[in-house]
Amino acid sequence: MPIENNAEASTVSHRFIETNGIRMHIAEQGQGPLVLLCHGFPESWYSWRHQLSALAAAGYHAVAPDQRGYGQTDRPEPIESYTTLHLVGDMVGLLDALGEERAIIVGHDWGANVAWNAALMRPDRFQAVIVLSIPYTPRGPAHGPQATIRPIEAMRRMVGDHFFYQLYFQEPGIAEADLERDVRTTIRRFLYDASGDASPAERWKPVMSDPNANMFASAPFDPQTLPGWLTEEDIDFYVAEFQRTGFRGGLNWYRNFDRSWELLAPFSGAKITQPTLFIWGDKDPVFDIPGVSTRLERMSNFIPNLHKLALPGCGHWVQQERANEVNNAMIAFLQGL
Repeated sequence: MPIENNAEASTVSHRFIETNGIRMHIAEQGQGPLVLLCHGFPESWYSWRHQLSALAAAGYHAVAPDQRGYGQTDRPEPIESYTTLHLVGDMVGLLDALGEERAIIVGHDWGANVAWNAALMRPDRFQAVIVLSIPYTPRGPAHGPQATIRPIEAMRRMVGDHFFYQLYFQEPGIAEADLERDVRTTIRRFLYDASGDASPAERWKPVMSDPNANMFASAPFDPQTLPGWLTEEDIDFYVAEFQRTGFRGGLNWYRNFDRSWELLAPFSGAKITQPTLFIWGDKDPVFDIPGVSTRLERMSNFIPNLHKLALPGCGHWVQQERANEVNNAMIAFLQGL
């Protein structure tokens, strides 16, 4: 579907490439240095619709894939096919398929983890990093008492007998049935309740006292009127994608926390040295998760070349809620490299 926000920019085009053993759908626009845009959950390439045209108009080749498990990209069946190494490998293979040696990598939500780890593992391929919403989480120690605490166990200790959505996602089939019961309601609630437009009563709750809650309880409000940054056509696009694919592919990313933690042991204590921009909304409910604000405060310990930008009144979906501000910040950062 062509999208054009600037008369000088080319329209978005779509094609398929082969990478890391899968067939991947990409949306792209513009020519110039490569900027790779990694989406989160539950989204697709479409979450970057406003950035594709802005980056193209600024002289960049913007590429937004449907990541593994999403949209028109392949959805491998085994849960263990969704580790961090697979996800980063997909991005390296994407560069190879495009014939590019290097790129600036950008990530939001789960795509943030892809971007962080791509920068960590392959600084030769990713020369700069822009991340939205999710602070960097360094891999825990590979030696000593803390080395035995895997992420899932750490989550259980963190929330006790409370509901925590990432733990709720662990059992295959349960979250799928919940989210797929009414895909339109799921999408509307997720996008509105985690945005800066939601009131405290409407706000998405990642942690709740009721251990038997579900995702509809954590995203309690279905808006009758959408905020200005979100249209019914946007909802229609996401709904059509997830009605066709279901949510299993994206949920499988969450089911590899422990497996990825084991695989990333060689990177314990490593730093991200590339120029890095981190953008977040100060009304993002992700920061209600215990420890996330502390991670934000400590990021400069692990990322020495870090620039930060907070967007007042913005929620989780920053590149959609504040498209112009995010575009301007991204382009200014890129032009300063």
